Amino acid sequence: MGSRDTFVIAHVSDLHCGSRYHIPSLATRVIDELNVLEPDVVVVTGDLTDMGFRQEFRQAQRLLDRLECPHRLVMMGNHDSRNVGDEHFSELFGARSQELIVDRLRFLGLDSSEPDLDSGRVGRERYRWIEERFSEPDEFKVVCMHHHLVPVPGTGRERNIVYDAGDLLRVLSNCNTDLVLCGHKHVPNVWRLEDMLIVNAGTACSHRLRGKVRPCYNIIEVRELSRVRVLLKEPFAEPECVADFHDVHRRYCGWRPDSEEGADA
Repeated sequence: MGSRDTFVIAHVSDLHCGSRYHIPSLATRVIDELNVLEPDVVVVTGDLTDMGFRQEFRQAQRLLDRLECPHRLVMMGNHDSRNVGDEHFSELFGARSQELIVDRLRFLGLDSSEPDLDSGRVGRERYRWIEERFSEPDEFKVVCMHHHLVPVPGTGRERNIVYDAGDLLRVLSNCNTDLVLCGHKHVPNVWRLEDMLIVNAGTACSHRLRGKVRPCYNIIEVRELSRVRVLLKEPFAEPECVADFHDVHRRYCGWRPDSEEGADA
């Protein structure tokens, strides 16, 4: 895992460049904070834009190009798939489904978007690819996608969970997936499902917020491939540990301010 015993993932989502709710100064602040943090990987789980227009993708590209982290995984969201936005995404950000290997961590980015639909789907045609890529037992396995894989508390009536969530969860569980990173609902949350952690990010730099949630992103620390800490980070504020799972059984540890342990989001 390199020279450090902790691998750091910055998880950002739902920028919504071009939206009237997008806050450019906050977006710049998030990038500045990430450059200070110096994470090993930056994951952006979709909705870079509001309507999938080329000028919105250009704005997102200019923003993300300011990242100094060389390892990044950028996914499409449902807003990005509007107005044939997938053409602009592919040109400016690369393949809609991607793989990234850094040290002993393997990241698979899955495009869950559907053209001009808010709902999401991964599809059985990708299951075999996931199984093949996650066949190595001694790796930490991370899946990144836009749509949420399980319902997120505090988001109202459930509408847009991945259509094939049940089958996909079975595939990921059978592959011993360690971590799933999602966005979409603009509400941060952490679920533990057996030995797999499912982590949702809020919106990093927009006012498209639910309830009392504020703009935020996640910092995820992986220590020795066995302990995972999730920290919630609001721009300009100190990070807060919201979940801490460790040892081979991923035992959940309740967080106390004086003990560095984590509490569920």
